[in-house]
Amino acid sequence: MMKIPLLVLCCVLLLIGCKENTTEALLDTYQQRLANVLKITPAETPRLNLAALPAARSLKQPVADIRIGLLNAYELRQCGLFQLIAERNSILGKVQDQTRQLRYELLFLKQLDHCLNVIDSSDPLHSQLMDIYHQKQQQLPRVIWNMAFTSQEWRQQFTLGHQVLELQQFSGYIENLAAFDYLATLTTTITTTNMSQAFTTLTANNIDLLLYHQQQIHNIHYIGQLFYSIARITAVLNTITTQLNQHESTVLCGPNINNQQALYLRNVFYKYYVTDIQPYLSTLQSQYQQLQPYLHRFYTKLVKDHIQPSSAMTLYANDYFEDQLQHQFQQATLEHVHYWQRLFERCQFKVGHQ
Repeated sequence: MMKIPLLVLCCVLLLIGCKENTTEALLDTYQQRLANVLKITPAETPRLNLAALPAARSLKQPVADIRIGLLNAYELRQCGLFQLIAERNSILGKVQDQTRQLRYELLFLKQLDHCLNVIDSSDPLHSQLMDIYHQKQQQLPRVIWNMAFTSQEWRQQFTLGHQVLELQQFSGYIENLAAFDYLATLTTTITTTNMSQAFTTLTANNIDLLLYHQQQIHNIHYIGQLFYSIARITAVLNTITTQLNQHESTVLCGPNINNQQALYLRNVFYKYYVTDIQPYLSTLQSQYQQLQPYLHRFYTKLVKDHIQPSSAMTLYANDYFEDQLQHQFQQATLEHVHYWQRLFERCQFKVGHQ
């Protein structure tokens, strides 16, 4: 087998790692063209200071291991719970990931609910099972929390990216929208509904959708990239708008005045902002507006009565699950557009005409 020289391999990896982001390149070109027309140097965008998702170990919620004695478990054959417990106690059951742990807890409670309806209430086992039922029910929000914020597949969605999403490339949006729609509905169901009523909705097939959604997002890192993209572009737009505003008085318009500079600015606006940047911004905003209600509902249902988040997690949630991120993004977009509206009005440019 032919060996690839180490130096060549390193150079190839370096080139791959240095591939230019299409969105960053477009924003840089837009800013540079505007600066060229204004005869100024493009300002540096301030370094982002974003709230990061806290470490998994600091987010982990304690969940006590509740087990039924073997003899009692054997008695549960009559209501179908014994086999489920046996699978959980198997070698594979003891090493299952957190999504499968949540699946087990839901299936266990569903079957236990059935057992409580068929076992005679005078049987001592009935009282024991009722205690376990209530304990397991109280643990469910913490089990969901641990899955979402400490397991690899779900946690990676919330970990901030380091590059903005590429133009025309929003891979993972559909999968995450479906996954967190499901998770928000599941969380709402188990935190606000009587569990016996909840299990009429939470069929075995519905519970198994947990595994489907985990598989769908397994190799995707989308939501954190969306958060980063919105924050980054907010900062870039604010930087560009500030420079435009600072030099607004130097752009002359009016009767008997050479308005060539204003015309050049208008051309840059149409060529870059209207053609490519604005559609990209609209897509970002639309996707965030679709996702944010599910993320907000899922998070608030968990913390309302069941989880006491740390101050770092609260800061993270306020920035990304509330509407602060979107508000800052919208404000940056509006202020940028307001500059162009003023220029067009002052120079009497017709919208849509270049």
